[in-house]
Amino acid sequence: MAEGGKAAIQADDDVVAAGRLRELEGRIRDLERLLGRKTMEVEILREALTASRGKKPVWQLPSPPQGGSR
Repeated sequence: MAEGGKAAIQADDDVVAAGRLRELEGRIRDLERLLGRKTMEVEILREALTASRGKKPVWQLPSPPQGGSR
């Protein structure tokens, strides 16, 4: 620990407590898991959207008149 502290001081880095390091690593794991879940949701929704577009026509509303208000 003393050698690591000297190395950190020489490198001008902040020294972080082991408990705080474990806490931050846990937070990183949670965020990575959440990112993976959200990425999977996006892929599933894109596939569903592509499949639904192939099954039925997409209805579009008419464009408003060019000359101003109704």
